[in-house]
Amino acid sequence: MLNLIFVFIGGGIGSVLRYLTNITFGKTLLCQSCAIPLATLLVNVVGSFLLGFLYAFFIQKLNFSPHLKLAVTVGFCGGLTTFSTFSVESYNLLKDGEIIAALGYIFSSVLICIIFTGLGIYCGTALGADIAK
Repeated sequence: MLNLIFVFIGGGIGSVLRYLTNITFGKTLLCQSCAIPLATLLVNVVGSFLLGFLYAFFIQKLNFSPHLKLAVTVGFCGGLTTFSTFSVESYNLLKDGEIIAALGYIFSSVLICIIFTGLGIYCGTALGADIAK
């Protein structure tokens, strides 16, 4: 039961941060004339990096509370990243005939997020190894 509470708290914080990012940066972070939902892309990239980092960092078997691990990985990162939003936005771009924007958004979201997950794992592994010394 305690695990659920920590996931709930982390998820709430991540979801609020995602919402605030959307309000702050709007639907088109870098270009007002393009159709790509860049605020969603931003939180997905940041969330991918953070989850990769935490995955590698926590796997170093450092003494962190399992509740804290759940709160920040499953909860916070799960609430922050927005695959369901990404899916709806991609569908709407395709439905609206924005084929190039849709393909660019889908390709960049998947590729950039995988790259940032790997970068996060690399950074988390390096930092975790330094702390474990």
